[in-house]
Order: sequence, then C-alpha cells, then structure tokens
Amino acid sequence: MTKINTSLHSSRRKSRKAHFSAPSSVRRVIMSAPLNKELRDKHKVRSIPIRKDDEVTIMRGAYKGREGTISSVYRLKYVVHIKGIVREKTNGQSVPIGVHPSKVVITKLKLDKDREKILERVAKGREEKAQRGKES
Repeated sequence: MTKINTSLHSSRRKSRKAHFSAPSSVRRVIMSAPLNKELRDKHKVRSIPIRKDDEVTIMRGAYKGREGTISSVYRLKYVVHIKGIVREKTNGQSVPIGVHPSKVVITKLKLDKDREKILERVAKGREEKAQRGKES
C-alpha cells in the first residue's frame, strides 16, 4: 500500500521532529481552534487559525467553562494566553496560563478583510466539493 500524502511521515520520531521544529507559518495552521455551532453554521467552516482578539470558551482542563479574549498567541510554545486566566506566583506576581488552541472554542471572531477572505475561500471550496459529490 502506498502512502497518500508523501510530505507527511508516519514515523513517530520524524513526526515529532517536524512538529517541534515547524516554522511559524506552519505553527499558525497547527494552532487552529474550532468554531462554536452558530459560527460554524454561519461561515460553513469548522475551524480556523486562532488570533489575538478572538473571544473563546475553554472546553477542557482545570479552567473548563471559563470565557475570555485571547491576549497573545505564543507560537513557540503552541499555547494561547487568555485575559483573566492567570495564576499567582509565590511572590504575588500574576502569570498567564497557557492553553492549547484545540482545547478552546471560538465564540466570536475578530474579522478583518484578510480573515473574511479566508472564510470565503474555505466555504467556496466546501460548496464545490459538495457539488461534485452530488454529480457522481
């Protein structure tokens, strides 16, 4: 049996190396978060790369159910920081808690013209694929 996508590797060692040494442009795509039901129905898109001023709800972990706005996207560590999700250090200083984007759901998108183009492009591709499925 031949591999379907030759640019991806099935070896655990090589897959991990590719993941942890990925450039920032690839990390952006890996750091995608799912949209909530209303946004998914509206834009016809399941997930989108997360960005700074998106509003999210945490779905997993100790902070499950908490809502907030993305304050920073830390691509080097594959985490996002959310306003209000902090912990106190022993010296009293507050530190943001990192949450992986796959463990949050986007409830409100910060739309600009570039992001709207991305949504349109993905939705258009989905529609074309659905049309092809109906023809055969």
